[in-house]
Amino acid sequence: MLAILSDIHGNLFALESVVNDLSNYPVENIILLGDLIDYGQQSNEVANFIKNELPAPVIVNLWGNHEQAIIQKNYTGFSSERGKESARYTASILNSETVEYLENSCAKNCKAEFVINGKKILAIHGSLENPAWLGITPENLHGDYQNYDIVFSGHTHYSHCFTKFYNSDAAEFRYKKSVLFINPGSVGQPRNHNPNAQYALIDTKNWSVYLRSVEYDINKAMSLFVGQVDSFYCERLRNGV
Repeated sequence: MLAILSDIHGNLFALESVVNDLSNYPVENIILLGDLIDYGQQSNEVANFIKNELPAPVIVNLWGNHEQAIIQKNYTGFSSERGKESARYTASILNSETVEYLENSCAKNCKAEFVINGKKILAIHGSLENPAWLGITPENLHGDYQNYDIVFSGHTHYSHCFTKFYNSDAAEFRYKKSVLFINPGSVGQPRNHNPNAQYALIDTKNWSVYLRSVEYDINKAMSLFVGQVDSFYCERLRNGV
């Protein structure tokens, strides 16, 4: 079984609840789709936990747009001043161990290709049009994915699981090629009106998909915000927006 985590965003309490939930399942490997840091107030703690406390090997570990912006110190991609200010604050408090981990243990191009049980898989933070800053949605895939069987993506903070059929020359499949798209949602800052920590489990034997939602101590996470960043990033945790 494969666990897919994305957009933890410096929320250790949410991550700990997810990992506790993982103990109920035979998870063999973990995929991280980026944005481990920023917004939340525990970016260093999250990086340390991932390095030392996860219950299974991390086989894919991507930069998201927040790692890209903060490590490269280029904040022009953020659409709001509060986003830029939060990223600058996070950059100012990252310790050397976290920076080294993000520099040396993550895919800086925000994507990875691999094969599991004969399935060609793309893991990407955003989309093929923009791997860091533009997400996949059911309404707009932002790219052509027909060369893959499964696509794992993050960035939007909205979970999804759907199949798109591309035209194909394969008569045995009625001239269709299916691609399964999975977004696990956000561990640390969900935006789908569900404030719980969210992630995905994939049974790689039969390709069943489980979109998990796990309660965590939201008030405890909110209590860490004491003026470091705009209060928007604190208040949104309450309602998952």
